[in-house]
Amino acid sequence: MKKLITNLGKFIILRLIYPRQYRKYCGLPLQRRKVIFLEVRGKTLGNSMREVYRRISEDPSYDVRCHFLMEGTGPRSENVKNTKAFLKDMATAEYVFLSEANNAFACFEKRPETTVIQLWHGCGAFKRFGLSTADLKFGSSRAQQQKYPLYRNLDLVSVSSPEVIWAYKEAMGVDDGIIKATGISRTDVFFDSGFVTAAVRKVHKAVPAAYGRKVILYAPTFRGDVTHAKAPDRLDIRYMMDRLGDRYVLLIKHHPFIKERPGIPAECSSFAYDITEKLEIDDLLCAADVCISDYSSLVFEYALFRRPMIFFAYDLELYNDWRGFYYDYEELTPGPVVDTTGRVAECIEKCEEGFDSAAVEQFADKFMSSCDGHATDRILAYAGIETDG
Repeated sequence: MKKLITNLGKFIILRLIYPRQYRKYCGLPLQRRKVIFLEVRGKTLGNSMREVYRRISEDPSYDVRCHFLMEGTGPRSENVKNTKAFLKDMATAEYVFLSEANNAFACFEKRPETTVIQLWHGCGAFKRFGLSTADLKFGSSRAQQQKYPLYRNLDLVSVSSPEVIWAYKEAMGVDDGIIKATGISRTDVFFDSGFVTAAVRKVHKAVPAAYGRKVILYAPTFRGDVTHAKAPDRLDIRYMMDRLGDRYVLLIKHHPFIKERPGIPAECSSFAYDITEKLEIDDLLCAADVCISDYSSLVFEYALFRRPMIFFAYDLELYNDWRGFYYDYEELTPGPVVDTTGRVAECIEKCEEGFDSAAVEQFADKFMSSCDGHATDRILAYAGIETDG
C-alpha cells in the first residue's frame, strides 16, 4: 500500500502538476538573454557550472538566475515548491544549464525557443548510469526510466572526448548529434597556473601538516543507491600511518551523497584528515601527489596532471554486478588495481621510484582529449551565447 501511494504521488507530481505549471507560463513571451542555472541537489552552484556562470554573468546584457531544487537534501514539500518556481521561470528562459539528471522538466515538451545545455558533472565514461543501468541492482527498471525520463529536452550535452560519445548516447537515450566533445567546463581551471598555485596554498592552509610532506588523496565513490549511500571503510588508516606517516599526509574526500562518514582513529590525527566539507575536490586534485580511488570519475580529471593513481577496488566483482562499467575495469585503469591496504601502501612507496606515466598519458589522451583549458569557450559557442570579454 505504501509503495502504491508513493507511486501515485510521483505520477501526480511529474505527470500532472509539473507539466501544468510549465505550460501555464509558456504562453508568455520568451525573454531573450534570460539564462537559468539549475542546481538539483545543492544549496550553492556546483563546480560543473561555475565557470560558465561566471562568464555569462559578467556580461550585464544577460539576465542570469539560479534555482536550487534541494532534491533529496531537504523536505519534499520544499523540493516541490522550488521546482514549481523553476518551471515558471524556465517557461520564458532562452537558456537553461544543468549538470545532472533530473526528471522535473522531462515529462513534457519544452518550448523550442529554449535551449537546454547539460554540463554533465562527470568526465570520461567509467561506471554505468542512466539507461545503461536499467534493470540492474543500482538502476530502476527500464519501464520506470521510460515513464519518467531523466534526459529529455536536451539540446547540448558536453563530454570530455569523442571516445565517450557512444556511452552518453546509450545512457541518456539522446541522438549523438546532441552530444558534443567540447570538453568539460570545470576542467578549464586546471590549465590556469594561478588557480593551481592558489589551490595548493589553500590545501596547505587548511591542513598545515601537508606542508613539507607529500599528499595522498583518497577519494572513493559511494556504495549502495543514492538515497542510502554508504562510504567504503576498508582502508586501514593505522597501517597507512605506520608505513607512510613520516613523509605523507592522507586527505580523505568522501562522495557528497554520503551522510555518515567513517571516523579517523584519534592516534592518526596528525596523518589522516577528513576534509570532505573543508576543501573542494578541484583544490585537492591540484595538490595531490598521488590519488587513491576506486570507481570515481574524478580519476579522469586527475589524469590531466599526469600523476600516479592507485585503484583500491577490494569489492570489484560486487560493484560490477551492482552497477557495471562501460569498459573492462582492469584494462581501463591507468594504475595498479589492488584489494588490500598493504598493497596500497606498497604501490605508493613504488611511486617514489617512478610509475607508468605512459599509461596515464594514454588514458588522458583517450578520455580527456577535448579538455584543454578552452572547453567553456566551445560550450558557449555551440549554445550560441556570445559574451563581452
